[in-house]
Amino acid sequence: MSRILLRRMQDNQSGKIVTIKVGGEMGRRIRDMGLVPGTPIKIQGRAPLYDPVALRVRGFTLTLRNSEADYIEVEVD
Repeated sequence: MSRILLRRMQDNQSGKIVTIKVGGEMGRRIRDMGLVPGTPIKIQGRAPLYDPVALRVRGFTLTLRNSEADYIEVEVD
């Protein structure tokens, strides 16, 4: 399996979060949304200008800005 940034994932692609590459307030905010290492995710779609990205995580849909997705490394299938 390969590791890529969440921002680089394609629509309907699944993966598992490996690491969050930011600390401080931004890192805490990302983890508070349920995006922690080991969590399976699936890309549902993107806005017309590719920002934000919608993903399925823990049974709900979450949208992230690309600037936030750049800090999340994912292991894809």
